[in-house]
Amino acid sequence: MNLHEHQARAILARHSIAVPPSRVAGSPEEAEAAAREIGGEVVIKAQVHAGGRGKAGGVKLANSPVGARETAAQILGMTIKGLMVRQVLVAPAADIRREFYLGFVLDRGTQRVAMMASAEGGIDIEEVAARMPERILHVHADPLAGFQPYQGREAAFRLGLDGEHVHQFAEIAAKLYDVFMQNDASLVEINPLAEVGDGGLHALDAKMVIDDSALYRHPELAALRDRSQEDPGEIGAAEAGISYVKLDGEIGCMVNGAGLAMATMDTISQSGGRPANFLDIGGGAKQEQVTTALNIILAEPNVRSVLINIFGGITRCDMVARGILASLEGVERRVPMVVRLVGTNEEEGRRILEGANLAAATSLAEAAEMAVQLAKSDA
Repeated sequence: MNLHEHQARAILARHSIAVPPSRVAGSPEEAEAAAREIGGEVVIKAQVHAGGRGKAGGVKLANSPVGARETAAQILGMTIKGLMVRQVLVAPAADIRREFYLGFVLDRGTQRVAMMASAEGGIDIEEVAARMPERILHVHADPLAGFQPYQGREAAFRLGLDGEHVHQFAEIAAKLYDVFMQNDASLVEINPLAEVGDGGLHALDAKMVIDDSALYRHPELAALRDRSQEDPGEIGAAEAGISYVKLDGEIGCMVNGAGLAMATMDTISQSGGRPANFLDIGGGAKQEQVTTALNIILAEPNVRSVLINIFGGITRCDMVARGILASLEGVERRVPMVVRLVGTNEEEGRRILEGANLAAATSLAEAAEMAVQLAKSDA
């Protein structure tokens, strides 16, 4: 679950990380009032769950309350990477001397929490990683001892900091690690962590991603969820108890079982296609869930074909077949479909689907190849 910048800043502030004061505004008038309260030049920042806000015109300076109102009017309602801006953050403009990047992320390769830091702050860390990977420091926290003060100091020296800034950086890094651990985050970052005019290091921007699986432990964080910033398909899938992640391919996937779903996506890629989603209807999915899953897949305009790969164990193949037919009755948009049913009641499932104008396959490799070819012919 993503948090808005203003929500992440509030959490950092509660952990005594230096964060400039700010206000959230949902209208130009509120932005004007916030700028008047803050005083001086302010920055108006779009609050959306997307990166690249500055490049998209979602971050602008205003030198007066009236200017803040006019700027907020330009940003509110705009769309950034498909997401509408409904709120802006109003914060004092900073006298920036140097910018750094500091973040903690779950490194699945080492199965440890990793600190990433760079003297190339203020720009997308992905861009730095692509152009100058040697400028990103990676420091792993010990699973038992945690992130140690000396690791923060060593990182500060390697970033070119000296004097009091070394102590400040190490202290902020330790606090940010606590933020990561105490909130069950999968990512927390400050970009930029800036040296400002008074010589201090301040968090001028913050991003947090919370592990969805841990939200039951954090009802206060779950309450911060902004559904308007999430994919409608993912919301509908979650409500139906379906695991779904939208991707950018053209072949929709409906599979039962996470491992089988991953194998299906890999096989599609090996066959020259791109999966449009990860979708696991689960081992005990009911007919209604099958219908919901197929409707979610077909609602995506980039889908050119659908591969349904079902291993009938707990979920019977005949139940899946009836769900497919039921969903097709109420769907306006139709694309070619390939169905592979193997397991419990597979013969009955295939019989139910006879005459439904669906391609049938017996092996996963055959099904993937057929789905890729049908997607190309339907493009």
